[in-house]
Amino acid sequence: MNREIFNIAFPAIVANVTIPLLGLVDTAIAGHLGAPAFIGAIAVGSMMFNLVYWNFGFLRMSTSGMTAQAYGASDQTAAARILRQASALGLLIALAIVVLQEPLQWVALAIIGPSDEVKVLALTYFRIVVWGAPPTLVMMGIKGWLLGMQDSRGAMFISIGVNVVNIAASVLCVYALHMGFTGIATGTLVAEWLGLAGSVIYLLGRYDWLRRMIDLGNMLNFDGARRFFSVSADIFLRSLLMMVMNLAVVSIGARSGDLILAVNALIGQLNMFFAYFLDGIAFAGEALVGKYVGRHDVQRLRQCVRRLFVWAGWLTAIFTVAYAFPQLFFGLLTDEANVLEAALPYRWWCAALPVAGMAAFVWDGVFIGLTYSRGMLWAVAVSTALFFVIYLALPASIGNHRLWLAFVIDHVMRGAVQTLLYYKNRLYQTKMAKK
Repeated sequence: MNREIFNIAFPAIVANVTIPLLGLVDTAIAGHLGAPAFIGAIAVGSMMFNLVYWNFGFLRMSTSGMTAQAYGASDQTAAARILRQASALGLLIALAIVVLQEPLQWVALAIIGPSDEVKVLALTYFRIVVWGAPPTLVMMGIKGWLLGMQDSRGAMFISIGVNVVNIAASVLCVYALHMGFTGIATGTLVAEWLGLAGSVIYLLGRYDWLRRMIDLGNMLNFDGARRFFSVSADIFLRSLLMMVMNLAVVSIGARSGDLILAVNALIGQLNMFFAYFLDGIAFAGEALVGKYVGRHDVQRLRQCVRRLFVWAGWLTAIFTVAYAFPQLFFGLLTDEANVLEAALPYRWWCAALPVAGMAAFVWDGVFIGLTYSRGMLWAVAVSTALFFVIYLALPASIGNHRLWLAFVIDHVMRGAVQTLLYYKNRLYQTKMAKK
């Protein structure tokens, strides 16, 4: 069991930790173009797409859990159907994004609120990269499908390949082709389309049986997709709630002044780095739990859940100890003395975040493998409501600490609700296994 978890979790973690590298390179290129506004435009442009794409994470998660169950049942027909439906839905959503790009970009800019100079550059970035929506969303489904097929290495190769091509293409467009700022966006667009081409080649090469099971003329046939849409709807609503809470965290920080905003950004980066590692454990949960549901093996399913928590517990302990002394991490992120000094009193919140979020991350993976999406939705709904209640109820005199107290309690509550739902519905696993 440990070997199975490692074989899926390790490639997923490697793929995750390459994600910040792309942002760093794009920021470095922008930082050498001659004006600070270029750096801001990259940050704002990336955030605009995060706001748009965030809610479509169900394309990966729904596909992952359902494919894992089909894999466990050795049902290639069902697995091929799920891939076809996820790809078709991703393509339809992407086309809608392209058609509606004008209202989408203005809504995103209204939420973010950049300066006029940055806004003009960010719009330039958005209008180029938006044409990469089709490959981006289709690849979400492909990565989820590969994870469900226990092939996290394939998903890792795709993620790393897209990032490497993106870096190379951006450097080529900016410096060799002298495209300036638009070269960064063009490099991203080229990488997404080449990534999709590489993904299709990989799928047809490794899973040659897909050739006879997927008819391109039948791509938009959604017969038998009722369960896929039901699971996806729950995850979509969950993503909306999480986006509202995360936007509230950023907004509260921004209204507290530039110094507090910078401090919160540092803490958020540490939390995100921890999430990259715990997501690897969660991905293993999606793949393995789904596989055991498909095999009707409830005993192995429950053993898998226990081992996932052991792995997550060790990682959490390491990060908790490291984050209790965050000065080194903060020093790598900024050399502003006033920001470093202001961040130091928050070190205990940094240490608390891994402990608070550990159960929620693991249960997310387990629930996706079970396709128990309604439980995920309920957990986030309860925890998000509690976040706002606690934040508003705490006295303003404690300042920014009330934000992080509410944030930590939100994560604890999310994990607690999922724990209660799992043990209240232990027979749910058996029911799923018999379907």
